[in-house]
Amino acid sequence: MKKKHKDSRRKRFDMHKGVYVLPNFVTSLNLFFGFFAIISATQGDFVKAAFCVLLAGVFDNLDGKVARATNTTSQFGVEYDSLADLVSFGVAPGLTMFLWALQPLGRLGWLVAFLFVACGALRLARFNTQTAVVSSDYFVGLPIPAGAGMAVTTILFYDKLGWVTPEGLVNSSHHYIMLVWLFCLAFLMVSTIKYYSFKKPEMFRHKNFYALVTLIGLTVLIAMAPQLVLFFMALTYVISGPLTKFIKMFRPPKNEEPKSEVEKLV
Repeated sequence: MKKKHKDSRRKRFDMHKGVYVLPNFVTSLNLFFGFFAIISATQGDFVKAAFCVLLAGVFDNLDGKVARATNTTSQFGVEYDSLADLVSFGVAPGLTMFLWALQPLGRLGWLVAFLFVACGALRLARFNTQTAVVSSDYFVGLPIPAGAGMAVTTILFYDKLGWVTPEGLVNSSHHYIMLVWLFCLAFLMVSTIKYYSFKKPEMFRHKNFYALVTLIGLTVLIAMAPQLVLFFMALTYVISGPLTKFIKMFRPPKNEEPKSEVEKLV
């Protein structure tokens, strides 16, 4: 009886063991900015909401790298990261897009916003179940942070060009454009189209002077016109998947290697 009591105490201790602080704190920052984006959107500050989603994306990119660099990866961290991602890149951009552009469309508007959130959740669930069987060189379907980034940088793009007034979008037809746009992003997230993951460590180890100059130049461009540059960066990534798939469909198959003399005789 005494031994059983000790075992139960040991189990309770294992269950209440502390989690890794640093990577999960970074994930919490991801969740914080996602929640702050929701607050900003409900208050009508859609530009601030958009930037909060982008900041959440920065911390989402960092938490995994911090966990691997400090050897503090855990199943708890994986599950926590997925839940934070659903809030920051599913609920936050979905609600922001609805309040910004889809609300005048009534039921159709909030249903498409919900579809975006639901497809994001499905995308996360599929990713978590495929990590062991899919190559880390690419993602199957548009990653949910990229879908969220594309949605919110569209808001920044419209704001920069002055296509939004206090009463709403300049042209009422743009409500339907945003409806179709959000639907397309939802479809891409649950599609089987492959997107490059940029997870190869070799990419950042090459001693390439011109690559460094390019990165510095890109940083300067973002600093000069963040709304425009971030929008076109997100758009380039989103269309890269379908474009690559389209090119592969019409690319002629590679010629088979010539058979050896022995194979010819057989």
